[in-house]
Amino acid sequence: MNHSSRLAFLVHPRARLAEDLARVAKPLGLVPERLYDVALRRLPVPPVTTASVNIGGSHLGHVVVVPYGDRHMLAQPTEARNRVARAIDHAVGLGASVVGLGALTASVTAGGVFLRNRTDVAVTNGNAFTAAIVHDQARDLLASTRAGRVAIVGATGSVGSTVAKMFARNRDADEVILVAGNERRLDSLRCNLSARGVAVRSSTDPHDARSADVVVLLATLAGSVLESQHLGEDAVVLDATQPRGTTTELVRTRPDVRILDGGVVSIPSLEIRGGNLGLPDGRAYACFAETALLALSGHESHFSMGIPHLEQVDYVRSLARDHAHLGFTVASPTSFGVPVRPEVDGAVA
Repeated sequence: MNHSSRLAFLVHPRARLAEDLARVAKPLGLVPERLYDVALRRLPVPPVTTASVNIGGSHLGHVVVVPYGDRHMLAQPTEARNRVARAIDHAVGLGASVVGLGALTASVTAGGVFLRNRTDVAVTNGNAFTAAIVHDQARDLLASTRAGRVAIVGATGSVGSTVAKMFARNRDADEVILVAGNERRLDSLRCNLSARGVAVRSSTDPHDARSADVVVLLATLAGSVLESQHLGEDAVVLDATQPRGTTTELVRTRPDVRILDGGVVSIPSLEIRGGNLGLPDGRAYACFAETALLALSGHESHFSMGIPHLEQVDYVRSLARDHAHLGFTVASPTSFGVPVRPEVDGAVA
């Protein structure tokens, strides 16, 4: 095993810029939202190192903020890519040899594909381990509910298509229902899975997820959240979207439905000093965990870019087994961050 290397994980302010930046320093939360909006859009604000990453009692790297909000990223993808590139330059200056793309820094770089010509640092979008963890969670939910039909909403995306292929390879479901907005890509994926002898159907209409026992939510269609009419009786939703595609209102209107948080990994010794990644210490999103595993193993080349290969999923699973003493397993279940018992009733602990 190679010696560990340094990581940098890229994040950016989300919908509420003041609220997010207050996590860096509380006084920043007092600045009016409109001033942040104008400043981040018009000024060459440099990337910022906001926190140090510690695992197993050792310093492993940093969290770096790309100074561009959600709506800026989506409205100006070329400028967003430029800012991501500058943040990676900054990360290299910090000594990082592995960079993980968090949130929309992955989307605007086509899952890292736009960065494939960089030779000074290894880049990953974290989707191989995300797919592995989501697949583990969904498979276990099917087993625990003695159900057989799984719907994957966002099935043609980087994580969704990989999870679908894993269900097909491992024969974990009686039927796989693919839901996404791009009909051409859906047809291609359906044919791919059907050729493996799996019962599969596809749809561009989220209402067709109603026949599923477990709904894996990996993308929202047309920016809308998952709603009551999209779900069958006693359905279980595994929401691995960021920002999430389910609301607590859905829980109130559909008490028969369980909603669980997807893609969360347990790393008991993880400490993010000087900030946070939206989860308490000891827990991380799988995309970050993949970056950490690559750094801990001394990985030196690009990893997940675009859609991961199943070989990459298997490899990162093997890295997790190698570092099992540090965790890197599916975290205990939560719903909107609140712990729940693993029993079928999903009652809050």
